[in-house]
Amino acid sequence: MLKWLLGTVIVLITIITLGLLFTGNGYILKAVRTVYFTGHTSAFLEDYKYFENRTIKAGASQPWPQAKDYNSVNSTSKLDSIHQANKTIAYLIIKNDSIWFEKYYDGFDENSLTNSFSMAKSITAALLGKALELGYIISLDEKVKSYLPELKGEFAADLAIRDLVTMRSGLEWDERYNSPFSITTKAYFYKNVSKAMLELPIYKFPNQKFKYQSGDTQLLGMVLSKAIPSNLSDFLSEHFWKLMGAENDALWQISPEDGIEKTYCCIASNARDFARFGKLYTNNGKWGNRQILDSNYVQQSLQPAAEDSQQYGYGWWLGEYQGKKIVYMDGHLGQFVISIPEDRIMVVRLGHMHDKSGKRTPDGAFYQYIDQAYKMLAKEE
Repeated sequence: MLKWLLGTVIVLITIITLGLLFTGNGYILKAVRTVYFTGHTSAFLEDYKYFENRTIKAGASQPWPQAKDYNSVNSTSKLDSIHQANKTIAYLIIKNDSIWFEKYYDGFDENSLTNSFSMAKSITAALLGKALELGYIISLDEKVKSYLPELKGEFAADLAIRDLVTMRSGLEWDERYNSPFSITTKAYFYKNVSKAMLELPIYKFPNQKFKYQSGDTQLLGMVLSKAIPSNLSDFLSEHFWKLMGAENDALWQISPEDGIEKTYCCIASNARDFARFGKLYTNNGKWGNRQILDSNYVQQSLQPAAEDSQQYGYGWWLGEYQGKKIVYMDGHLGQFVISIPEDRIMVVRLGHMHDKSGKRTPDGAFYQYIDQAYKMLAKEE
């Protein structure tokens, strides 16, 4: 009986495996091995180890200055409880371009690499700004089909680069993270992300409505890969990572068959080096005495792209905290680089889980990461 049962299970597994392979869904097997066989239910902080990556090389490091009263104030009890509930692994408060407070959890430290998830969208938007500045892309209003002639759909010819960086493409996309059959899952685990993307039509007229979808940023990455004379990891290294003095090399997941970076996600770095982009945008593209990203582009990036998308600019999220403008990078599971430019304060949080109550509510973790930082800073005064 036991042999018969075991044999039946093996036969069923074989049939399912062959079925997935023959239907073009073989990527699900990698998803199961990478996620469920490692004890997770979704993409996770250290999953970059299971993918092919390209190195984003650091140059001469510029360590963050420490404030004179660095770590002189303890975190609040409420903040500690939020960290525990949401499995935070890094929390930083940066004031006037100096680290004022930092703490790491669960065996992680200032050099630990973890997945950026969708914070990479903000970085990809920075690459677009640099490509414009250097003339590799002439205008945000250039048509995407001039770079990706295979793009299909009734409205493909109308799609402009601006529509991708502002999430207004009209692309047919399914932004579900937990469905094995969604295009989001397929793009994450498929061996040829370009092929997967070019199977999707532009089925609605672009620039009519904001719809957050990772496919827009992946198409943008494919445009950039066609336009610039190097791969995106090297471009990021030369024009940002090295110039901003990142302390560690980073990794960017690539699709193995086409060699394209997953631009909607998947840069593995650490809290200090991710924070450099918050500082860059807070300082209007200037790093020290050097303008490394056009200030006009930065200012446009941090303004609402349209009336119906007050919360989104060019790859950056926009909001308010107690009447003050906030701009932030936002990644799956609650990866945040949050800047409050008026006060020259940044809050960085990385972790294993997002806040189930929703990050838009005042009592949710997102705003509490900010609110509790201000409470801690008040004790200094």
